[in-house]
Amino acid sequence: MADIALLTQLIEPEARALGFDLVRVKMFGGKSDPTLQVMAERPDTGQLTIDDCADLSRRISDRLDALEAEGKDPIEDAYRLEVSSPGIDRPLTRPQDYANWVGHEAKITLAEKIDNRKILTGDLVGIDGDKVTIDVRGHQPMTVALDQVHDAKLTITDRLLAATAPLSSDGADEFEEVSDDTDSNDTHALNEGQQ
Repeated sequence: MADIALLTQLIEPEARALGFDLVRVKMFGGKSDPTLQVMAERPDTGQLTIDDCADLSRRISDRLDALEAEGKDPIEDAYRLEVSSPGIDRPLTRPQDYANWVGHEAKITLAEKIDNRKILTGDLVGIDGDKVTIDVRGHQPMTVALDQVHDAKLTITDRLLAATAPLSSDGADEFEEVSDDTDSNDTHALNEGQQ
């Protein structure tokens, strides 16, 4: 499988060149449907438009195609490229995500159990350095180090829906397929994600 740290190093400058913050780079789908998922956002809105996704997809495709032409392809097999905004139930991948969403409900899955719990669901209380505090529903506030977090994302609630209302719903139902014109078998798909 692809080296996510290397892909992140390659993709982040492309996102920054467009004024976007990179939220997550992830490979999923296994051998049957390998997909490179890239989530990014505008710092001022926390969202991307369809055009933003298309622009970033083209930049990433051009960068990866250039590496392939040099014999340095970071992804050996054919794959799909999916570029999107983080969506409403966005992943929490950076310390600033936890700070930005204090007061909202989240689901944190731990790498190993703490206090006999592996999944913590409740309102985010805050972050201090590399430790996040969550008021675990039906329990009590718990503080865990970020390196103990396996996965974390916001939980869709009415409060979150109100806080993440899209700037514009124009084009929210559009889907565009972008094909790679090189000889590789890569198929690049573009979708906006949830907004």
